[in-house]
Parts: sequence; structure tokens; C-alpha cells
Amino acid sequence: MSSATELSQTYELPLFPKRNITLERGLGAHVWDDTGKRYIDCAAGAGSVNVGHCNPQVVKAIQDQATRLITCTGIFHHEVRSHLMEKLIKVSPPSLRKVYLCNSGAESVEAAIKFARFSTGRPNFVCSVRGFHGRTMGALSATHNQKYRDGFGPLLEGFHHTPFNNIEALAAAVNEHTAGVMLEIVQGEGGVYLGEPGFFKAAQELCRERGALLIIDEIQTGFCRTGKMFACQHFDLEPDILCAAKSMAGGVPMGATLCSDRVKVEVGSHGTTFGGCPLACAAGLAALNFMLDEKLAEAAEKKGAYFAECLAALASPKVREIRRLGLMVGLQLKEKSTAYIQALSDEGILAIPAGPTVIRYLPPLVISNEDLAYVAKATGRVLSRDLAAKE
Repeated sequence: MSSATELSQTYELPLFPKRNITLERGLGAHVWDDTGKRYIDCAAGAGSVNVGHCNPQVVKAIQDQATRLITCTGIFHHEVRSHLMEKLIKVSPPSLRKVYLCNSGAESVEAAIKFARFSTGRPNFVCSVRGFHGRTMGALSATHNQKYRDGFGPLLEGFHHTPFNNIEALAAAVNEHTAGVMLEIVQGEGGVYLGEPGFFKAAQELCRERGALLIIDEIQTGFCRTGKMFACQHFDLEPDILCAAKSMAGGVPMGATLCSDRVKVEVGSHGTTFGGCPLACAAGLAALNFMLDEKLAEAAEKKGAYFAECLAALASPKVREIRRLGLMVGLQLKEKSTAYIQALSDEGILAIPAGPTVIRYLPPLVISNEDLAYVAKATGRVLSRDLAAKE
């Protein structure tokens, strides 16, 4: 029988920068490969398993729902879906009143773009330099980094990018043609850059004054990752649209676009076949209940602070900066990070990049302090090596 590696090389489009690891199972903050080697997973599905791999409550909810009803289009009501939407609104900023359920973060952003144009009658959007919002055509138009955009033009017209945290540039860009201002609270793919409170407050005021909608992309920062259920709650923001996905359903593909009363849509103006299916909703409801019962937001803040202290204690001359909000941590190096991320895999640690020089750590929020301390020590070991030549 051919191996997973051989089959992937034969049949899969070469879109992913593959690592020479075949993962077979996971539990909590750990995953195992096909040789039985265990890893501490600080990649965690690009931050999509905040409640841990194969969370028992999520697994049981999926199993139970799979025996009853797997799919149910939005033209019919469904009890689990209704309860999930109710709970989402209860844990979200008070400005948000309605929910559109979909299958991914990119779909959530696409819906936000359509809803904003439909509601305002305006064509344009203002986004941030280094911002990342997805790879579908609308989301890609909102994304700044040219490496994701090359070869796919022409993209949607009307998207403008201003420097992150620059209030003056934002004010100059938002006008009577702006449908929405789309921002991340922490620019994850862009390098784990944190937004400033004054910048977000100014963005909200500009949107209110000039008739645009404030769209907050919480696809990576949502669901307790940053020490709050949603990162915008650190700043008491009241977005008009909030995009969520990744950890929403414990690793099951799911997204949501949460909307304020300023969003106006009509029956048939948007839709989805699989979005809000009972299977994903059951997983989402179980995951959300687990987050609340286990106080994962508080855990993320405490564990993130501890992990940052461990990293700072390394005092490595190769580290330029540690950036953190909750348990979303970026270690910026003074050289490229790829070889160090690969070396961490050899040490039994899975991490991902955030730009060319940043090691990004997004472990499940159920990770133990012992595992975090080990990750920091392993990071110190690989940073002690001269790996720059391997880039």
C-alpha cells in the first residue's frame, strides 16, 4: 500500500509547503505522527483547536448529532443551530444582534463584504497594510501582502490599504464611498502585530461619522485566544460586523458573520448549502460551552503571560521582540525563522511562521504550563544553533 506521502505527492495539487510529517491522531495539546512520535502542537490547525484536539465534549456532540441529522439547509429551522446562534450573540459585543453561519473564515469575510455593500450602497473598503483576510477573491482583495495576490488579478476594485495603527492615514481614506473599514485586532499572518486602543476607537468613530460599517476580523483571535471571548472586547468596541471561524467548532469547519442592526439584507441576497449544518452546529455548541465552563479566556491570559516570561528568560541575542495578546504569541527574530521552525519540529514542537522572521505559537488553550515551559526551552535550544545559513 502506498504511503500518505507518496499519495499526496502523486495526487495533491502542490499548494502547501509540506513538512515531512504524517499526523495520525491528536488529544489535547498533543499530536502523534505515523511513527508514534509525539509533538506539542503550537500550530494547532493554524489556531483552530482552542479547546484541544479531539475534545471529548465536541467528539460526543458530533457522534450524537451524526445519528440524528447531518445536514439541514437554512430554509428550515433546526434546534441546535438556533441554540448556537443564541449563545454566540450572548458572548459577543452588545452591538451584534444577528448571525449568518457558513463554513470558513474566508466565507465569513466574503459575506461581510457583500453585506456591507448591500447595506450602505457604497463600493469601497479600507483595510490595513500587513492585513490578512483570506484567499477567496473578495477576501484576497482585502488582504495586503502581494505574495498572496500575485497571479490572481484582476481582484475586486475598491480596496485600499493604510498603515496599521495610523489614525491620520485611516481618516484620510474613509469617505462617502467607503462601505466598510475591515481590521484585525492582532495581525496574525502579518507578524502578530497588536493594534492600539486609540486606533480602534478612532476607526469606530470614523465609521459612525461617515456612514461606513466597522468590520472586525476575529477569525484567528476569536474564541478565547487573546484572553477574551473576542479580542475586540479588550477595547470595548462595538463592531457592525464581526467575522469568526477557526476554533468556533473545535476543529470542525465552521464560520460566522455576526451583524449589528446597521446591516440590512433581504431574503435570497446571500446563502449557503452547508453553512450552519447540524453536525457543525453541535460541535460549535459543545466547543462554546466548554470554553465558558472551563474559563478558557482567563486560562489563555494566564498561560500566555507565563509562556512570554519563559521566552523572555531565554535572553537570546537572536530575538528582536516578543509580541503577545493572551496565548497568541509571536517571537520575532533578527533573521529568517524557517530553519528554526523546522528545528523545533525535530525537537517535538510544531509551530508556524507569521511573516519571514516570526515564529508563531498558537497552542490549544488547554495546554499545560509544563508543556509551555518545554516549548520555551526547546526554542532556546534551537536558537542557540547557527541556522541562518540553512534559509
